[in-house]
Amino acid sequence: MKKQLIECVPNISEGQNLDIINEIARQVETVEGVKLLDVDPGKATNRTVITFVGEPEQVVEAAFRLIKKSKELIDMRQHHGEHPRFGATDVCPLVPISNISMEETAEYARKLGERVGNELHIPVYFYENAATEEKRRNLANVRTGEYEGLAEKLQNPEWKPDFGPDQFDEEVAKSGAVAISARDFLVAYNINLNTTSTRRANAIAFDIREAGRVKRIGNPITGKKVLDENGKAVRIPGKFKGVKGIGWYIDEYGIAQVSYNITDISAAPVHLVFDESVKSADKRGVRVTGSEIIGLVPKKVLLDAADYFLAKQQRSLGISEKEKIKIAIKSLGLDDLKPFDPKEKIIEYLLEEEGNKLIDLSLSDFADLTASEAPAPGGGSIAAYAGTLGVGLATMVANLSSHKRGWDDRWEYFSDWAVKGENYKQKLLHLVDEDTNAFNKIMEAFRLPKKNNEEKEIRQKAIEEATLFATKIPLEVMKTAYDSMEVMEEMAEEGLPASISDVAVGALSARTAVYGAYYNVLINAETLKNKETAGKLIDEAKDILQKTLQKESHILQKVEEKMKG
Repeated sequence: MKKQLIECVPNISEGQNLDIINEIARQVETVEGVKLLDVDPGKATNRTVITFVGEPEQVVEAAFRLIKKSKELIDMRQHHGEHPRFGATDVCPLVPISNISMEETAEYARKLGERVGNELHIPVYFYENAATEEKRRNLANVRTGEYEGLAEKLQNPEWKPDFGPDQFDEEVAKSGAVAISARDFLVAYNINLNTTSTRRANAIAFDIREAGRVKRIGNPITGKKVLDENGKAVRIPGKFKGVKGIGWYIDEYGIAQVSYNITDISAAPVHLVFDESVKSADKRGVRVTGSEIIGLVPKKVLLDAADYFLAKQQRSLGISEKEKIKIAIKSLGLDDLKPFDPKEKIIEYLLEEEGNKLIDLSLSDFADLTASEAPAPGGGSIAAYAGTLGVGLATMVANLSSHKRGWDDRWEYFSDWAVKGENYKQKLLHLVDEDTNAFNKIMEAFRLPKKNNEEKEIRQKAIEEATLFATKIPLEVMKTAYDSMEVMEEMAEEGLPASISDVAVGALSARTAVYGAYYNVLINAETLKNKETAGKLIDEAKDILQKTLQKESHILQKVEEKMKG
């Protein structure tokens, strides 16, 4: 069964005292199996965003310990900060990451809330997907009045906590309340302005956020509010659904910011929120100098931003992930106020398991390891890497062609081919390590005990399964390297003439990859006990090899014709 993972992102009402912040964050690491990903304090907001991930039961336990320690160390009677808040642990959302539904995540949120209310004597309000009634879904509604209005809120029967005390006694006065939820991934995103005016920052926020602004007669700021038939203020909606926003002044940086919570990154991509904020600021004579992401962000957010800005520049999208992340950081100005380290801010990078991947080695170290007494990397991994270099060359030609002077009207055509090439490259890079992993699986199977018939049977089955896997991996290398030759073929026909020799080298490298992987299929398939399966795999490999040789011949013929003029 696949492991279920959820993320927890508690916001605590302390952003200045690092001793307190670190002591609270350390509670997470006392629970085995939970990984603390990020601790992001804000001095001006006097608030820290803590992010950790793990299996549901362990995450709930870690969240409980964190809330307990926050209650011990934070006194809400002394708290002041720019951000709305009503408790020591102000909010504690659970976010489904993998192999778990929102409904299941909401159940864990409710279990956490019940325990916090009953055992810690803290008023608990559920919001978003854990909410017990519609009006409590919106966090802004739940937190209305903030800490200063909590005593009055607790006396209102309509705002009785879901769990915990409903009296504002001394204990509650110190801890405040906590809002617990299950929600989708939220990006906390701030836009930096070259002004100190919170009024102008708010005006920009009103243009962008879903709630927009109140409609007024005459002057949009001081005019009389327009009311509907029920006496409620009519609102002019903002540009994006799934966005909450306010303007504030950050004393730490000496600037005003527009602070957004983006709750739907599909409806409101970060790059579009940024661009529309730039337009809104420009109308008011204000310049956006950059932006910042509070806490962590999914990799897709930055890759989508890079594609957006590359397309605006009519530049090829077929570049590496690393380069795209750099472009996103610079385009959004994420390093305006402080350095933005992708390894510390992108959730997928933090979740990557440390290991000794071949593709992370330098070229010289990879060559040295290949030449050493170590049995891996072997021919299969080398074949996959040859294919990687081959399609890399073809992708380079597509990228160069997309940027050629005079070919501006064709940039998108070449960009599409570069994207295809980059996808093939990434798949072949993955197969470099997969081939070595396949070899290691066979070695592990041979090391299994064989003292009795039962152990022998288990061992033999493991060897057969590992050998089948080790046969299918080079077959996948063959398929991918052959398919990648479509990029060489197209670049031989349409690509930059000055780079035609690179297309030839790319085709030769792809052919080497196919041929090399072919021999690995043969040697592994021959040891399979299931000869019918072995025969099918060998026949498939022979077919791919013949098609590869034909395509290589066609590409090289085209290259030679182009070189002769």
